[in-house]
Amino acid sequence: MKTRRLGPNGPEVSAIGLGCMGMASFYGTPSDEAQATAVIHRALDLGVTFFDTAEMYGPHTNEIQVGKALADRRDKAFVATKFGIGWNADRTALKVDGSPANVRRAIEGSLTRLGMDHVDLYYLHRVDPDTPIEETVGAMAELVKEGKVRFLGLSEAAPATIRKAHATHPITALQTEYSLWSREPEDEILATVRELGIGFVPYSPLGRGFLSGDIKSIDDLEEGDFRRTNPRFMGENFQKNLDLVEAVKAIAHDRGVTAAQLALAWVLAQGDHLVPIPGTRRIATLEQNAAATDITLTAEDVEAIEAVFPKNAASGHRYAPAAQSALNR
Repeated sequence: MKTRRLGPNGPEVSAIGLGCMGMASFYGTPSDEAQATAVIHRALDLGVTFFDTAEMYGPHTNEIQVGKALADRRDKAFVATKFGIGWNADRTALKVDGSPANVRRAIEGSLTRLGMDHVDLYYLHRVDPDTPIEETVGAMAELVKEGKVRFLGLSEAAPATIRKAHATHPITALQTEYSLWSREPEDEILATVRELGIGFVPYSPLGRGFLSGDIKSIDDLEEGDFRRTNPRFMGENFQKNLDLVEAVKAIAHDRGVTAAQLALAWVLAQGDHLVPIPGTRRIATLEQNAAATDITLTAEDVEAIEAVFPKNAASGHRYAPAAQSALNR
């Protein structure tokens, strides 16, 4: 497995990480402990060192899964978790809390569930509009001083927010959705983090599995899978997006790789400070994703891919209204 740095002076991690969210929530039936452990252990065998979880995933259960799987091999893993967003009591709306008090509460809970004395990268999951980012990051910086956190990150933060946060304490990584069908970071965010020396961690680099080409119908998704209510998987949007993926599959076929591998290779080709974190619950998929780091795309390859899947071509918003409203823009 090749490695990359999160920023020019940041920590070295595997070129592709493992997003662990789907093991616990959002994508239908959660993985059991044995399944989650098997995938994480196989990831380590393949050279994957970067593991991403969050307080919200489950909620709480994914941190437990990750912690148990890494209990006897903590020194081999770079562990990231996130705090600051959760559901209200009836799960009809999202609550964002970046208050200093919540910073302290959240890290203690995460460390307990993970069974660790520190996390390597601690993200603010969503920016709290009611708390100045300087206050949130200032409280997070105290955790660095205490040794409970090594590096700080943000998720789905706007350029102005990133700059204010970075001026308060160095930000090591920004996590934001980025893929062939979510290219908004190209407008300002990628240039901002490159200028500031911040690593960029694309989540959902396979469009929540859609870019793999394996999802042919909404009926391929389990009941309770949140993608059933995601605008890009619904109605006319589904077929329009599927047509785009079929065009990518044709290019992948000519290269002798899968559509998912080609889509990941495209993300990796956008800069050596990008470290995507595709998620999976299956070892076979994990192995295919890891192999994408061996694919080298030429400028002509990138141009051919973008010709059939242009920027802003995806149909539908990337989140339903409740989640879309929590994005910092």
